[in-house]
Amino acid sequence: MTDRQLAPPVPGVAAVTALLVALGCSAVGGSPAQGGADDGRAQPPDTTGGEDGSGGLDAPGAPGSGSGGAGPVTDPNADSDRDGFTPAAGDCNDADANVNPGAIEVEVTEPDASGQIPAPADEDCDGAIDNVAPPCDEGLSLDDFDPANGARAIDLCAFASRDDRRWGVLSARYVRGDGSPAARSPAVGLFDGFGPNVRVQGGARLLALSTGRARLPDHPDACWSGSCSSYGPGAAPPGFPQDNPDCPPSDFINDDIGLEVVLRAPQNATGYEFLFKFYTYEYPEWVCEDFNDQFVALATPAPPGSYNGNLSFDGEGRPVSVNIAFFDVCDGCPLGSSELVGTGFSPRGDGGTRWLKTRAPVRGGEEISLRFILFDTGDDRFDSTALIDGFRWIATGGTVSVETTPAVDPR
Repeated sequence: MTDRQLAPPVPGVAAVTALLVALGCSAVGGSPAQGGADDGRAQPPDTTGGEDGSGGLDAPGAPGSGSGGAGPVTDPNADSDRDGFTPAAGDCNDADANVNPGAIEVEVTEPDASGQIPAPADEDCDGAIDNVAPPCDEGLSLDDFDPANGARAIDLCAFASRDDRRWGVLSARYVRGDGSPAARSPAVGLFDGFGPNVRVQGGARLLALSTGRARLPDHPDACWSGSCSSYGPGAAPPGFPQDNPDCPPSDFINDDIGLEVVLRAPQNATGYEFLFKFYTYEYPEWVCEDFNDQFVALATPAPPGSYNGNLSFDGEGRPVSVNIAFFDVCDGCPLGSSELVGTGFSPRGDGGTRWLKTRAPVRGGEEISLRFILFDTGDDRFDSTALIDGFRWIATGGTVSVETTPAVDPR
């Protein structure tokens, strides 16, 4: 049931009361949907007030209290919680910096420190509680080369512009490793599953990047061998390929392809996460050789704990390649080879990783660039494929650090 909540009026101030009734938790923006977003977001709040620097407000990123916790408003144009929004601009709780039209709706299902599940709230001030946005990647075709739809395939559904105050995707491009534009090719694919045993992790599609062809054997443009070139020699970002002291890679890369998205974080976000999976024809013959392809998730600005901005690596700092610790899908590996069936990779002779989850921190309202890149190293043979899906903003409080771990209970 939709519950519209209003801030309590100030006794004796009729004009303000009328304004609050008109605004309340009005539908200033709403939950992000395909091609849209919450209408507004704040600049990072000034947290200099109060002895602890918090100004007496909720910790950034903690679930908001919605309009139910709002106090009397005496000035509709004052920004009492310093979140960048006034009641007149749609802030339905000007005593909580995590509640405003620039926040993302948080559906809290886990108990807090007291063991209780917090009461539902209307973090984004659209008049509805727990109205988390639905998936936005239904109906996308395999060969779609629109980078906005590539973003939707990894579950980035909210879009914004430089001229508004919304959170979401500001721009999306298919690029080469150095950030230059990538021409249309079958190195990109939007899948509704990768073979019969690998499912999408969010929505209806996932994004596949390949140094050969992002196609299954029965698709048009499929590669009928382990080596098909789409782009030829390329240039990696500075500092890449990432060094692996045990298995140093070549500096020469080929067939580099990536999706670059520029994002503005929700005002109440403290981090984000995404899922990925890596497959390669290099297993087992070329383990720990110069030719080991790499998948890189490059963030700008680089957060603490990243490797030159790269967010995805194992506990020993090894980049995503045939040498990563989580290489668990192959004949004789811990997860067996069933996830290779029907993909073009051989269940008997090739391999890959399990679903992995990367997390990284972000400040509320911060603008960041994420470039998901895959490239052949040392030559243009023995192709690799990376699957990316399940992007999610983290807005439930707590500290987020850069880490990559096995996904828990993937689909």
